[in-house]
Amino acid sequence: MTAAAEAEGGAAGEGDGALVLFSGGQDSTTCLAWALDRFARVETLGFDYGQRHRVELDQRAALRAGLARLKPEWAARLGEDHTLALPVLGELSDTALTRDVAIEAEAGGLPNTFVPGRNLVFLTFAAALAWRRGLRRIVGGMCETDFSGYPDCRDDTIKALQVALNLGMERRFVLETPLMWLDKADTWALAEGLGGAALVALIVEDSHTCYLGERGARHAWGYGCGACPACDLRARGFARWRERAGSLRSGA
Repeated sequence: MTAAAEAEGGAAGEGDGALVLFSGGQDSTTCLAWALDRFARVETLGFDYGQRHRVELDQRAALRAGLARLKPEWAARLGEDHTLALPVLGELSDTALTRDVAIEAEAGGLPNTFVPGRNLVFLTFAAALAWRRGLRRIVGGMCETDFSGYPDCRDDTIKALQVALNLGMERRFVLETPLMWLDKADTWALAEGLGGAALVALIVEDSHTCYLGERGARHAWGYGCGACPACDLRARGFARWRERAGSLRSGA
C-alpha cells in the first residue's frame, strides 16, 4: 500500500483510521471491538518484550479471526496486524511479569508486576508506526478505575504523552482510552453491548489475562491460574457483571 493510500484511510463516523494496542487480553480485545465499531480501517499492534505470559500473543490470531466472523462490517474494517519485538524492555525490567518470581507488593506500594515505562514505550512505538501507516487514532486499554496502581495507566499520563507525541512528530494523534473510567464489570458490559453474547464468549474462550501464562484451567470467565491479581480482577468483574445483568433481567 502506498503512503497516499494509507493516509486516505477514512472512518465510519469519526474521520480517520485507528491503530489498536492489541495484546490478546480481555481489555485490548474489547478495545479492538470498540474501534471496529467506529473506524473504517483498524490495524493492530502487539509487543513481544519477553513477558512471562507471552502466551497472550499466541491468542491474537484467533481473536482477530473471531471478531471478523462476528460482523461483516468488522471483517471489512480489520486491517493489518503488526508485532514489534522489544526484548530490551524485558531485559531492563526486574519484575514479576518478566522474571519467574512471586507476585507481591514492593516497598514503595507498587506491585512488582509494574514494568517501568512500558505504556510510555508502547505508545511511542505505536505512534511511530501510526505515523508511517497514516493512522491518527491510537487505541489502548489503559484504565484508572480497576488497575494495579500503575502510574502509566493514569489519564494524566496519557494526556501528557499525547501532547509530547504531537509535538515531537508534528502530527495530531489522538490517544483513545475507552476503558479509562470503567471497572471490569463495565468492561464486560461494554463487550456485550458491542458484540452481544458472541463477543463475550469469544473473550472468555480465546483472550488471555493471567500473569503466569496459565491456560490449563477453564473458569466461567476464561483460562488462567485463578489466583494472580489479573485473574482475580477478571473473575470478580465477570461475577459483578453477571450479577448486575441478572438484577436487570429480574427488574430488581
